[in-house]
Amino acid sequence: MTPPTCRALISDGRTGGRIIMFRNLLAVLVVTVAISAAHAAPQWLNLPPTPTLPRATQSGFAPVNGIKVWYAIFGRGEPVLLLHGGLANANYWGRQVRALQRHYQVIVMDSRGHGRSSRNQEPYGYDLMASDVVALLDHLKIRKAAIVGWSDGAIIGLGIAMKHPERVSKLFAFAANSDPSGVADIASSDVFNAYIARAGEEYKRLSPTPTEYQSFVAEITKMWESQPKWTASDLASIKVPTWIVDGDHDEAIKRENTEFMAANIPGAGLLIQPEVSHFSFLQDPEQFSDDVLRFLERGGERPGAAAK
Repeated sequence: MTPPTCRALISDGRTGGRIIMFRNLLAVLVVTVAISAAHAAPQWLNLPPTPTLPRATQSGFAPVNGIKVWYAIFGRGEPVLLLHGGLANANYWGRQVRALQRHYQVIVMDSRGHGRSSRNQEPYGYDLMASDVVALLDHLKIRKAAIVGWSDGAIIGLGIAMKHPERVSKLFAFAANSDPSGVADIASSDVFNAYIARAGEEYKRLSPTPTEYQSFVAEITKMWESQPKWTASDLASIKVPTWIVDGDHDEAIKRENTEFMAANIPGAGLLIQPEVSHFSFLQDPEQFSDDVLRFLERGGERPGAAAK
C-alpha cells in the first residue's frame, strides 16, 4: 500500500516536475565538476601557499659565525633538522613539522641572510653555510641529528655529511645538485618565477634588512653559478645513510645529476616522487612527509622498494 503522502507526491505533477528538474541540475553539476577536474592543472604546475609553522617549544636567535641565525624547535625525540632551499625560509616546512613533531624533535632554521636570520659581508658558500648549521647544533647542544634538506638545504646537508659526518645520523636530500651543470634553465618556468616573486615579498616581511632583497639575490646567485663542484670521489666519501630524492617533474634539477649522486654515494637510495616538482613538500605534503617518516623509521637503510 502506498502511503498517502507518497500518493500525493506522485499525483502532484508540479512536485514531480521539481524532482526531475533537481535530478537534471544534479547531473549537470556532476558533469561540470568532472570536466573541471579533468582540465585542472597538474599539481606540479601549482605553487601552493607557504604554510605557517605550529607553535614552537623553543625559538630564538643563535650567535653563529658573526651573524644571528633564527631557529625553532618542536616536539620531542630523536633530533631531525630541516634545511630549506635558496631564497626561502623555515616556514616552508610547516606541513612537515606538523607531521614529524609527533615522533621526533624537529629543528628548523633560517639560513644566513634568509628569513629572519642576518648576514654579513662574507661571500656565500656552501661550506660556510654548512659551518653555520654545525655551529647552531653546538649552540643547541645537539651532538648528532638526522638532516632533511631541500635544494640548497640538501646541498648543505651533503656538505655536512662529507666534512662533519659525526654530526649527521642520516640524510634525506631532496632536489640537490652536485655541480652547477646539474641545474636546468628555469627562466621559462611559471612556477619558479612565481616562487622568486613570493620569496621577495616574504623577505621584505621577515628580514632584518627588508630593502636588500636584490643584493641578497645577487650574492647568492654567485654561489649558485660556481658551487658545488663535487666529483664522484667526493660523493663516495659520504658514509652516512642517505636517500637522494627528487620530484619527477623537477624544473630545476636534471635527472641525470640526481642519478649520478645516488650512484656514487655508497649504499644510497634513489627515490623519485611522482606528480611533483622542485616544490614537492608544498604540492603533495602528505606524500613528502610519509617518505621522510619511512626513511627515518628505516634507519636510513637503502629503500629498495621505495623508488616509485
